[in-house]
Amino acid sequence: MNTKINEILQEIESVIVGKNEIVEKILMAILAQGHVLMEDVPGVGKTTTAMAFAKVLGLDTRRVQFTSDTVPSDIIGFSVYDKKEDEFVYKPGAIMTNLLLADEINRTSSKTQSALLEVMEEHQVTVDGKTHRTGEPFIVIATENPVGSAGTQLLPESQLDRFMICVSMGYPTAEEEIEILKREQSIEKTRERIDPVVNAEELIEMQREVKEVFVHDRIFGYIVELAKATRENEWTELGLSPRGTVALTAMAKACAWLNGREYVVPSDVQEIFPCVTEHRIILNMKAKVGHIKKEELIRRVLESVPTPTMRQKY
Repeated sequence: MNTKINEILQEIESVIVGKNEIVEKILMAILAQGHVLMEDVPGVGKTTTAMAFAKVLGLDTRRVQFTSDTVPSDIIGFSVYDKKEDEFVYKPGAIMTNLLLADEINRTSSKTQSALLEVMEEHQVTVDGKTHRTGEPFIVIATENPVGSAGTQLLPESQLDRFMICVSMGYPTAEEEIEILKREQSIEKTRERIDPVVNAEELIEMQREVKEVFVHDRIFGYIVELAKATRENEWTELGLSPRGTVALTAMAKACAWLNGREYVVPSDVQEIFPCVTEHRIILNMKAKVGHIKKEELIRRVLESVPTPTMRQKY
């Protein structure tokens, strides 16, 4: 499996220049059976990264370009009357797949956004009282542009909480941008040459192994204390939810597994804490008046909670 992981990372990094850390975080979320929100300005490679993962994982993939006229039935499907059978027949929507690429998810209405709530949590949709399961594995990779409010609808906190991580690509360095320009001028663009490395069955096996990674009670306690520090904080209106602590544990397991360990250590939790926590925290007015950023709050939380010493053998 480690060989497969290296091949996945190499394929993705052959397309995405200089964003190895972000690529690894997304892969961790997929291994932890979570969903990914990519939030950044236009043109920095969000959709390219999502498409690269779709190709390299070899999964059944559907892409939805969310717009103001996208309706819930486009996503979850609908029932139509079949005259021949004399009954209503379910017509699957875009959600009936393994990997859904939700492009510019904040460009659609709140009603359409809410159509994803059930399926992101339970891997199923309910249409006309009947439940329909999605494919397995099931992953949502969504992108959104936080700059400019024209034609956008902010995701509600309940939906943000369903994304395991939120990452930002950021601008490339000068050297990285030169490399991007060179690749874009090539006759055959690199992203068109990505080959599948794994299939659905292999990915499910990887996810199973990640789920079996050992977590010591001290690590569980450390995660709970970190969550408590975000809730009982002078700068937060809303801290890390219990769903957030579950996501934090799952991501820590994936981080450990990706680093070749069968057990979680405190550094695993610390490494993935920002990307799991930032989109779940809401700052209060005191923080806004004091110009306190979420990054600063997260840094102080990590510094304030003592790191457990793992002296016992696993």
